[in-house]
Amino acid sequence: MTRRRQPTLEEVARHAGVGRGTASRVVNGSAHVSPRAREAVERAIRELGYVPNQAARTLKTRRTDTVALVIAEEEERVFAEPFFAGLVRAVSRAVEESSRRLVLSMVPGEEQLRRLGQFLTPQHVDGVVAVSLHDGLSLPDHADVPVVYVGRPADGRANYVDVDNVGGARQVVEHLLARGRRTIACITGPQDMSSGRDRLDGYRRALHAAGLPFEADLVEAGDFSDPSGVAAAGALVERRPDLDAIFAANDVMALGALRELGRRGIDVPGRVALAGFDGSAAAAASVPVLTTVDQPLARLGAAAVEVLARRIEDASSEPESVVLTAELKVGEST
Repeated sequence: MTRRRQPTLEEVARHAGVGRGTASRVVNGSAHVSPRAREAVERAIRELGYVPNQAARTLKTRRTDTVALVIAEEEERVFAEPFFAGLVRAVSRAVEESSRRLVLSMVPGEEQLRRLGQFLTPQHVDGVVAVSLHDGLSLPDHADVPVVYVGRPADGRANYVDVDNVGGARQVVEHLLARGRRTIACITGPQDMSSGRDRLDGYRRALHAAGLPFEADLVEAGDFSDPSGVAAAGALVERRPDLDAIFAANDVMALGALRELGRRGIDVPGRVALAGFDGSAAAAASVPVLTTVDQPLARLGAAAVEVLARRIEDASSEPESVVLTAELKVGEST
């Protein structure tokens, strides 16, 4: 049986009635093509069954048209928590719209990151979007592969996109104060991540602005997980039965705290007001509906890919930082 020969780019161009350069620009996703020519080339590609030779393109352009999304968490957590699911969808959509492919890697520790470094080279990827890197974890240093972080990294010179975690947390506490709450506890995020530190800082700032003291026994450590929210809420009400509000640094912990308060017969919001941070679908579906801070994940993912695309085109440009506004969403829990 004779194998059918693959059509060439020259044949696509002839079929479309355009020059080879125009056909090449369409295949490579260039914007410098008229709508009429683009439509003709795309129709020719469909009719002829043309498949670009990726290996040849990589040799010619020194580009792979592939972006790696690296999440420094366990696989179970990535697929269980709404923040990661929403961010993966947003980054995936933005990468697809840029005519690139996405490779997803979950690397919970330094050893896995080290092994991944053998793949994160210009021969395999054009750039990296890195998410949830804790202090002490770092991507292997490959000067020719640009990296954009989701979340402000320890290295202030790096490229990153983030939400205003300090301002968002401050909004929550100011809202609780406006509702007459005065003994406000905080379940923190991990303090080896900027988001965890910044949300605690926002809590502190709001108390200070209201003339209230920061009380260490009203603060309990969490790690953004459901079990830590349950445990922290229990510890707080045992230690400070006079508390009248809890701000949890993400929705997952807030919903764990909500269950623990319910188990103890503590009414929300009657006796204790409760708020989270993320703006997740689970927060909107909870009973009572959780007051939270919306993280615009679609814009966050799109911004990360946009910054990375600019770095891929010009690696020598100055590092970029993009900080998006975090918006309070008042529910029934406060």
